[in-house]
Amino acid sequence: MGYRKLAVYGRSYKAALAIHRIKGRFPVEERYSMGDQIWRAAMSIPMNIAEGYGKQDSTAEFKRYLRMAMGSSNEVKVLLDFARDLEYIDLKIYESAAREYDEIGRMLHGLIQSEVRISNN
Repeated sequence: MGYRKLAVYGRSYKAALAIHRIKGRFPVEERYSMGDQIWRAAMSIPMNIAEGYGKQDSTAEFKRYLRMAMGSSNEVKVLLDFARDLEYIDLKIYESAAREYDEIGRMLHGLIQSEVRISNN
């Protein structure tokens, strides 16, 4: 099972694409600071899943990367809070994105807690 078959990878990849669209709503002066920060944090999640999965010889190492992905998920949520409070995004967009990143965090936590075994398939 390759990393692309992990549900959390697919979900985090799609969520990162949505974040890219959301950052376009930020004021011009924020697109290259907070906008880039939220985009990097969002991309970091599927990237860490893929990189950790590539450590085929160590389940512990894979879980370490999953923990980093979880940290990035939390970072996205904080940045979403700022974007909402600064009124860069409306409440409906915020709530949808926040729910998605809550679920991604739960999925990552579940995978970390599981007896996941990586394989070459």
